[in-house]
Amino acid sequence: MKIAVDAMGGDHAPKEIILGTNQALAEIQDLEVLIFGDENKIAPHIIPNSRVKVIHTEEVILGTDEPVRAVRRKKSASMVMMAQAVADGEADACVSAGNTGALMAAGLFIVGRIDGIQRPALAPTLPTVDGKGFVMLDLGANVDAKAEHLLQYAMMGSIYAEKVRGMARPRVGLLNIGTEEKKGNDLTKEAFQLLSRQKDIHFVGNVESRDLLNGAADVVVTDGFTGNMVLKAIEGTALSVFSMLKSALTSSLKAKIGAGLLKSELYQLKDKMDYTEYGGAGLFGLKAPVVKAHGSSNANAFYNALKQAYTMAEANVPLKIAEAANAMSSPISEEE
Repeated sequence: MKIAVDAMGGDHAPKEIILGTNQALAEIQDLEVLIFGDENKIAPHIIPNSRVKVIHTEEVILGTDEPVRAVRRKKSASMVMMAQAVADGEADACVSAGNTGALMAAGLFIVGRIDGIQRPALAPTLPTVDGKGFVMLDLGANVDAKAEHLLQYAMMGSIYAEKVRGMARPRVGLLNIGTEEKKGNDLTKEAFQLLSRQKDIHFVGNVESRDLLNGAADVVVTDGFTGNMVLKAIEGTALSVFSMLKSALTSSLKAKIGAGLLKSELYQLKDKMDYTEYGGAGLFGLKAPVVKAHGSSNANAFYNALKQAYTMAEANVPLKIAEAANAMSSPISEEE
């Protein structure tokens, strides 16, 4: 299994990217890695290994670059070369913590879209209070969506939850403003009807955003605009709560003593709600696994994203999605 890695993408590249890659190589014995980036900056952090090949390039796509233009013009950028390695069959999957828009463009234009899939979807796994987590898509690959797109998102998310996350008959929920069938706008009402008619999808109906972290569904589908706002609201709320908790627990001597007694429990709570433990965000609907690690990934977060790409490739998720798209009882025609 060969995974291509963009060593120069992310806030802490290349050090944390390489440290996470070292960890993956140590734990996954049949893993081979192609690392794209500045070998002079990579060398101090890499552990020599016969299963690693570094392909030198000094060109980088920055977070401030316009995504599509950067992918088209920066042919020697580490991210572009990484995606090209997958397209050329030199790697089975790829991982980057770099510019999200550029990675989506590279995935779509270089790796390529699966026939029958209208639009790829960005799908991270988010934490739940019971520690199981749930897959949510789309979280920003496409701002707008049609009901047919949400149906395909449900299909792709179900396959991922089953083949990669090991969930038998994953529950699929449609994000809405209420649980009743008639709730929502035209998009959600139409999507509800499409999902209800799909026998291959375990559709459990509408779910509200307040119930997401309580595990209301194993897969939650929505349009990219709504999904991205929900994701950022969850992230912001979690950061604010932990910040307030920290302030409260350090406000007095009594509070500090109490915090000391609860230290291990507090760390367990933090770990349970750490989304980086679930890997990165998969870009579903492409011909090969493409995983977006969080931009602020440390070594452990990147290790989990790399392991996720490996598992997706090992389970042949793109092939399963292609087969499901062709077999879907309500065929969806390709957009022009």
